[in-house]
Amino acid sequence: MDIKNDLKLAVLIDADNVPSSNVKEMFEEIAKYGTPTFKRIYADWTKPHVSGWKNVLLENAITPIQQYSYSTGKNSSDSALIIDAMDILYTGKVDGFCIVSSDSDFTRLATRLREAGMKVIGIGQKKTLQPFITACDKFIYIEILKSKAGSPDESENETEVEGTAKKPARNTRKETPKTTKIDAPTFRILSDSIDDLADENGWTYLGELGNLILKKKPDFDPRNYGFSKMLPLIKSLNAFEIDIRDIGRGNTKHIYLRKK
Repeated sequence: MDIKNDLKLAVLIDADNVPSSNVKEMFEEIAKYGTPTFKRIYADWTKPHVSGWKNVLLENAITPIQQYSYSTGKNSSDSALIIDAMDILYTGKVDGFCIVSSDSDFTRLATRLREAGMKVIGIGQKKTLQPFITACDKFIYIEILKSKAGSPDESENETEVEGTAKKPARNTRKETPKTTKIDAPTFRILSDSIDDLADENGWTYLGELGNLILKKKPDFDPRNYGFSKMLPLIKSLNAFEIDIRDIGRGNTKHIYLRKK
């Protein structure tokens, strides 16, 4: 994925539509893509259902924004978050936004921010509707952060050979009991993307493949299927040849694959 880890990010959290658990893991995930320069959370803090968030605000230096509910059945946080996002956009102090919500009402906001040249990362639950997911450059499911399986990008750029024997052994233990069969539409995107990028001999660079798949399917992540990285997921499919090429820089390798 071409989101660099030196981006200045505004992290805006909709407390009404995401759980308060796994906040530490969430910010560790965000740190892979950039540095949070704004960290704000929106809710009607007089309501009991958001009390769980209050215990983690100070620990994570998140600024709470109070938004009273003026009518029943309406999410009062939405408008405040959207207004702040646009204000932050016009300051020119950030390179991207991380919108933490499972509410598809933020679809237009994500689209508008991307139109302005911002990178947009969404974080929400698996119940999030597809329009919001598609509007983001990348969408991460909160549920996969619980396992802390590893970074989805570690094998999408220059890929280092697994190194010591201890590391692959540890990953194998984590993946084996919880792998999920990749669904047919996702496999088709994977296969078609290999065709799109293949050279004259049919080989595709794994780093470029990861970037292209994310453009087609922003919520793609090997951790959704129980794998910490792309390469173990590819191996599990048993549908592609894998070629690990030495580029002459220590133990760093480039990984290529093609259809069998």
